[in-house]
Amino acid sequence: MENDNRVDELDKKTPIYKTPILNNYKISHVLGTGAFSEVKLAEHKETKKLAAIKCIPRRVLRGKSDLINNEINVLRKIKHPNIIELLEFYDNQSHIYLVMELVTGGELFDRIVEKGSYSERDASELSCQILEAVQYLHSLGIVHRDLKPENLLYMSPDDDARIMLSDFGLSKMLYSDTAMLQTACGTPGYVAPEILLQQPYGKAVDVWSIGVIAYILLCGYPPFYDESDANLFEQIKKAEYEFDSPYWDEISDSAKDFIKHLMEKSPLKRFTCLQALDHPW
Repeated sequence: MENDNRVDELDKKTPIYKTPILNNYKISHVLGTGAFSEVKLAEHKETKKLAAIKCIPRRVLRGKSDLINNEINVLRKIKHPNIIELLEFYDNQSHIYLVMELVTGGELFDRIVEKGSYSERDASELSCQILEAVQYLHSLGIVHRDLKPENLLYMSPDDDARIMLSDFGLSKMLYSDTAMLQTACGTPGYVAPEILLQQPYGKAVDVWSIGVIAYILLCGYPPFYDESDANLFEQIKKAEYEFDSPYWDEISDSAKDFIKHLMEKSPLKRFTCLQALDHPW
């Protein structure tokens, strides 16, 4: 065992290595940057498989190590066709490296900007894929807490490419069906009323965010908007949104009913992912 550079196992599929990542990967250009990290394209030297490597300098993690540990702990537990997979994890003195499945189709956000809005059929199919991924997380007791079009990526540039859920930095494990969270977090336009009202919350916050995403897919603009965050938060707290004419005139009552059940102010009355997946739309 002492010659094995694999020093620990998060699970059978996600080994941790303490050796230099360059022993196994040829790293090339930057694909994107985040708050604490760069994501670079890499090729495995033996298999020639491409991957995306999230490179996190340890110096930027001072006081923030809980965030990355949380992301790793969540990623190690999940494997789903609509969730980006953590393949390997390298841990050394200067950096932490997360070797992730490579997706090449860009953000859902960019496609919305490009297309303006989606047909009902396409919006329904996308909503279904997102709900299936989030239902899988919820079945494991994981709340994502930051669902938005920027965190939904396409597997490839093809029109019919799978949607992939990413960015688990704010996600949280619930250790029982009745457990609730208290921390205020999320992205302003997608955050659920109960978070802004500083109430304990659970999995229902993700369903609200999916409702906001479905709304945007159908009409091309968000249900809540104001230059001032304070005014925006007041709109969300009251769940004040409209299906404005003429943008919604051609959209079916079934689609509107679906959104109303996801963007229901009361988390107790709001659909679960399973109920949403059963909706006729």
